[in-house]
Parts: sequence; C-alpha cells; structure tokens
Amino acid sequence: MYKTWVLVAAILGSSMSFIDASAVNVALPIIQRELGATLAEMQWVIEAYALFLSALILVGGSLGDIFGRRKLFVIGIAIFAAASIGCAAAPGIVVLIVARSVQGIGAALAVPESLALISVTFSGDERGKAIGTWSGFASLTGAAGPVIGGYLAQTASWRWVFLINVPLAVLVLAIAVLRVPESRDEQASHAIDWSGALLATCGLGALVYGLIRVQLAGGRVDGGIAVAAGLVVLAAFLALERRTAHPMMPLKMFASPVFAVANLYTLALYLALGGSLYFFPFVLIDVQGYTPTAAGATFLPFVVLQFVLSRWSGGLVPRVGARLPLVIGATLVGCAFILYSLPGVGSHNYWTSYFPAVLLLGIGATFFIAPLTTTVFDASDPALSGLASGINNAVARTAGLLAIALFGVVFTAVFSMGFDGRLQGARVSAQTQRLAGAEKARFAGGTVPAGVPAADRPAVTVAIRQGVLDGFRGVQYASAAVSFLAALIAFFALPGGRTQAYKPTEASASMSP
Repeated sequence: MYKTWVLVAAILGSSMSFIDASAVNVALPIIQRELGATLAEMQWVIEAYALFLSALILVGGSLGDIFGRRKLFVIGIAIFAAASIGCAAAPGIVVLIVARSVQGIGAALAVPESLALISVTFSGDERGKAIGTWSGFASLTGAAGPVIGGYLAQTASWRWVFLINVPLAVLVLAIAVLRVPESRDEQASHAIDWSGALLATCGLGALVYGLIRVQLAGGRVDGGIAVAAGLVVLAAFLALERRTAHPMMPLKMFASPVFAVANLYTLALYLALGGSLYFFPFVLIDVQGYTPTAAGATFLPFVVLQFVLSRWSGGLVPRVGARLPLVIGATLVGCAFILYSLPGVGSHNYWTSYFPAVLLLGIGATFFIAPLTTTVFDASDPALSGLASGINNAVARTAGLLAIALFGVVFTAVFSMGFDGRLQGARVSAQTQRLAGAEKARFAGGTVPAGVPAADRPAVTVAIRQGVLDGFRGVQYASAAVSFLAALIAFFALPGGRTQAYKPTEASASMSP
C-alpha cells in the first residue's frame, strides 16, 4: 500500500510545478498589461524561476540521496508554497521576479525527489508503468493549469493563479509526512558542491541576461559580452566538475552512452518545446483575440492524450527499446510545430486552425515523455537515482531556460523586420516612428504605448498583431528544426531493440561506494 502513497505524493508534488508553469504562461499577457511590463521583463518572470531550478536541481537531487529523499521533497514543497504566496502578493514586476526565483529554489529541491522516490520504490516493468502513471497524471494536472489559470486571470485576478498551489501543498505535505517512507544512499558522501552550484547559476544567469539584452535596441554589445562571459563561466563549471572530489554533476555519469544520448536528446527537444510554447498564449490572446480561458483550454486535447496513453507509453521501452518511440516522438513534435505556424491573423476557429497542431503535439509527447524518463533511469545505477533524475531534470530545465531567451532573439528579429516595414507603409507620424525605435520591446510585447497618437493607433495595432504572428512563425520553424535534430540524435545514437538492464562501466563503477 505504501507504494501507492509514494506514487500519489510524487504525482501531486510534481503537479504543483507543472500547474504553476502552465498556468502562469497563459496569464502572462494579463500580468504584462496590469503591471506595465516589457517583453524582456515578462521573459524574466519565467526565466527567474527556470534559472534557479536549472542551476540548483542537481544539488537538490544530491541532497536527497544524502539526507533523505522524503525530507528534501517536503522542504522543497514548503518553500515552493511560501514563494507562491509571495508571487500572489507582489506589488510590482520586480517583487514578482524575486518571488519566482524563490519558487525555483523550492522546485529544485522537490522536483528531482518526486521521480527519485518512484525510482527507488518500483523496479523493472513496474517502474516503467509507475513512471507512465506519474507522467499521465502530471500531464493531466499540469495541462489543467492553463484552463484554471486562464479562468482565474479572466474572471478574478492573475494573483489567484499562484494561490492554487497552496491547498495542493498542504495535501502533499500531509501524505509525504504520514505515508511516504524515507530513503537515502547510506554510503553517500556528505560533501556538497556549492562552488559548482554558484558557477552554474552565474554562468546560466549571464548567458540568459545576455540573450535577453541582445533583443533590446542598443543592447547588442553588452548583451554579447554577457553571453561570452556566461559561456566562460559555464566552461569553468565543467572544468570544476571534472576535477572536484564530489561534483554535483559527475561527468562520469555520462560514461554510459545511453545516458549521455538521452540527455542530449532531452536538451534538444525541450529547447524546441520551451521556445515554441512560451509564445503561444501571446499569439492566441494578443493576435487572435482568444480570452484567457479559451487560450488555456486549447491544450485540453493534449491533456486527454497524455492521461489515456502515458501508462501504455511507459511500458514501451522494456518492450521495443528506446530508439523507436523517441524517434517517433521528436518527429511528430517537429511536424506539430510546422502546423502551429500555418494559421493567419483572424483564425478564430480553433478546430480548423490550432487543434490539429495540439493533437499532433500530444501524440508526439506520448511517445517521448515517459519513455525518455524510463531510458534515463535504466541507463543509471539505481543507487544514484536521485542524481540521475537531477541531471536529466537539470538538462530539461536548462533547455527551457535557454529556449525563451534564445528563441526570443529569433522572435524579436523577425518581428522587427515586418513591423518596421509595415509602419513605413502605413505612413505613421514621426512621433510614432521614434517610439517604435526607442520602445521596440514594448511593441513586440503586444502593447501600443500611450505615446502613440490616436490617428496612428489602428495602423500600429495591425502592424503589431501581424508582427507578433510573424515572430511566432519564425520560432515555430526554428523549433521544428531542433525537434528533427533530436529525432536524428535518437535514430543514430541509441541502440535498437529492447533495453538491457543497467551494467556499470569502469568509469561509472568508480563512483559507487
């Protein structure tokens, strides 16, 4: 019976993060308008959370292996819930970004432990099915987030989007404390790689800051410097991990070819997903005129597919191996992004515009979400399950972190080309032309600044809507290309046939006590 409670706690705990992320994305256009934020500031609402989650999730996995997976899971959920209250009470964009950073720290402790608890509780085919169940329910609750978040933002306030985490947290904490047994690696070293965590945070932070600065007028030089500095710091992080006695990301884990390829696949595919889906709510609400509730409901077909098919897909790897489902999944996802790019301005009929893309994305995700997780665990030592989960989650979160900033460069570049040309063709006033040059980030965020004369507003509104759609299409094409790259990685680098049981290599064996 305790296995059921472990699964329930892991599902609900993960769902808090998934619901929050998906609900916040839908509410972003509303938050932007209410707080008067720029496109760059709205990116930081997501990036601040993703930065600390990506940089510290490895420490979270290691801490769980050392001090107890249940203990770190409980601490992470408590921090996440407290920060959610801070987000709801934020008086301005700066406080919201800070509270989102704290949320990321809480998630970095809780997220890897949810899957690690499943990994140490279940084994063999039972583990694959448990992961599939986790994936299905997590997708169900996570994808319900946009509907809930859109409804709350539309009918009450975007602040309630963050408060929905609180009752879930209370329930998860009660189950974890009363029903979930503790587990840890009794022989793990208690040394924590805080230097590595600092370098990872600073390196990723500088890289993201630089990419966002590049999007702004006049920010290309200092943005480029920040990107270069971030890459140097990340290189120093890898060098440190190679020589330190107790690294938070032991590079020897990648001595398993399957583990290394699975994480490379994760990086590529989640980069594509993060870039594509971040901009989708802006197109639906600011361009197509969807209400927040309707925009959130567009993902319901995705939810149904994940809920119905994820348990089945969780058993694919033991039956047919990892390569086939991962190739199919990435290929279908890439095709879905192409479908996302097809509707034009005024595509109000969801069933003939975006529904086919959402449906295909859901089918593709069914083939890769649970099988990818199973592949990562099967290629890792069960004694290091928390660390393996942490590494794979870190790769996925890092991909999502970089995607918004990186594809933001694509979005703003494509937006600017079309927007500037349309303004010139509309023969707007010199005042509007000056504003367009000085506040391009605000225009790209879908907002007509107050300084635009009334006579120019209709033409500017049309130019913004078409420019946002152009930028979105550019992001979809780039996301599709990266998804097809992920399919090629799986096809050429993963072995065919059924997955073999974990066998330690000479390098990985040296990590064991």
